[in-house]
Amino acid sequence: MNIITNEKLIKRNSIIAQVTNFTGIGILIVMLFVFFKFKDDPTIYNLSWWLVIAAFILTQVGLYYMNRWGRRPRPDEYLNMALKGLSSNYSLYHYRTPTSHLLVGPAGVWVLLPRYQRGKITYEKNRFRQRGGGPLMGYLRIFGQEGIGRPEIEAEMEISSINKLFKKKLGEDNLPEIKAALVFTSDKAEIEIEDAPVPVLPVKKLKEFIRKTAKGKVLSVDRIHTITAMLGGETKVQPDQGAEKEEEE
Repeated sequence: MNIITNEKLIKRNSIIAQVTNFTGIGILIVMLFVFFKFKDDPTIYNLSWWLVIAAFILTQVGLYYMNRWGRRPRPDEYLNMALKGLSSNYSLYHYRTPTSHLLVGPAGVWVLLPRYQRGKITYEKNRFRQRGGGPLMGYLRIFGQEGIGRPEIEAEMEISSINKLFKKKLGEDNLPEIKAALVFTSDKAEIEIEDAPVPVLPVKKLKEFIRKTAKGKVLSVDRIHTITAMLGGETKVQPDQGAEKEEEE
């Protein structure tokens, strides 16, 4: 498998993650001292509250960046490990296209949406929900972990962005179908989902899912070559018999 990664972006955002996170925490510590030291001075005390709010916002920004680029393994590293062993007919693009993670190969074109949330993951009343973990998990969702959000809406937006790029580069008559999959990277995520708008699976089952999908010969070698050439990066596309051999293993 070919892996094409925007290393400069990862390095830059990793620095942003560390700076914003530690700056926000530092301000909160200072403000805690100010609260006790100047609690009888209403002017300083009231100003401190505004600084606490600003620090909280800063830590949330830092959390966003830290979850994606500061923690190891990063989402791109989880996907790399999960898909290791796929043939060179596959190319995995990290932060090099309008979507963060894009897989192109015999299984088709896939937008991969990694999530690190733990607990029980369900899909009820047209919404993804996260439960379990007790009081500590509730605390983490507020202060140490992002909510699961609306990945189905994110998937639609990401697919739309890739479609726009493909229409521009390939023309409307030569567009491959683009799909999305929600991938949970934590081994503490319990997925209990039926009838979700996108496939939802743990990262350890991602390669198996891709190989099964590829048995339908979704993309030919020529189409793969056209798409990877358009996206750029070092790629190697092997003849059909190579891909077939891999999928039989």
